[in-house]
Amino acid sequence: MTTSSLIEDAIAAIRPLDDAAMGAARARQDTLTKPPGALGRLEDISIQVAGITAQPVPRIGRKVVAVFAADHGVTARGVSAYPAEVTGQMLANFEAGGAAINVLARHVGAEVRVVNMGVGKSTGDISTGPAMTRAKAEQCIEQGIAIANEEIDRGATLLGTGEMGIGNTTAASAVVAALSGHPVRQVTGRGTGVSDEQFDHKVRIIEQALAANAPDAANAVDVLAKLGGFEIAAIAGFILGAAVRRVPVVVDGFISSAGHLAAARLCPRVVDYTFAGHKSQEPGHAVVLNQLGQLPILSLDMRLGEGTGAALAMSIVEAAAKILAEMATFADAGVSQASGSLAAQP
Repeated sequence: MTTSSLIEDAIAAIRPLDDAAMGAARARQDTLTKPPGALGRLEDISIQVAGITAQPVPRIGRKVVAVFAADHGVTARGVSAYPAEVTGQMLANFEAGGAAINVLARHVGAEVRVVNMGVGKSTGDISTGPAMTRAKAEQCIEQGIAIANEEIDRGATLLGTGEMGIGNTTAASAVVAALSGHPVRQVTGRGTGVSDEQFDHKVRIIEQALAANAPDAANAVDVLAKLGGFEIAAIAGFILGAAVRRVPVVVDGFISSAGHLAAARLCPRVVDYTFAGHKSQEPGHAVVLNQLGQLPILSLDMRLGEGTGAALAMSIVEAAAKILAEMATFADAGVSQASGSLAAQP
């Protein structure tokens, strides 16, 4: 099956990281007033941002967390501790500035962009049939690309992913199980905090979804169409769109990472343009991070979603860039560097 020309064009436009910028950033790190490597992963992050942006000394300006919201038909099967109407209610909370993501975004100086991908117009019940048509899945991916372009055109230099949708851990677990080949129980968690009995029921529903839809694991769009959510597909597109424009993306937790995994299956190079914001308590998130070969920036036992982990981690990415740009070199500060003979001694 072919993919829409807009998606194919985006995939083709994603280039490798800029080696020259990364080399210059690495060289500058070694001249800053610290022992080489003393700032650990902050140094690695700054070098990666340099490669993403093709700027030897990148600077982070406007930061935006895009929160994609949608309803899920599978919620009617009792897979969540909360009713489906909570999605719309939380959407209003986001727009009023009262949710956790709003608080944390304000804290790190980021803006929140709320994107209604299908609140009130849910996907199909994946336990009995597909979530959506392939055409709809492609439309959602394209919308995610468009949202990334809109925010970058408005000056965004660092993007984060977020989501809201009662039932979306069920859809995300189904997507991850299909794309990774891992057993459903291994990639399924408690979501909104279901009981043991509800958890077992949730696993059975996801297993039914895989059996009913027979997704093609080698075709990420097919998996998204049969098992995903409007917001999960949009997140995949958002990440692809940002990579085309050479803007780094901090990916939130499990649901966002399901979209990230789908994007990576469409274009493996896209992983170089992203950072795993944190490690969620959802067990499937560790599976996704392993599949992507990424280490999380933070590990705070969070599982809220909304982009909360991404927002917090954005401050770390920005701090890494500031170290590279603003820290004095040995020459600037008149500080003597370690000699080779002494540096080699224990």
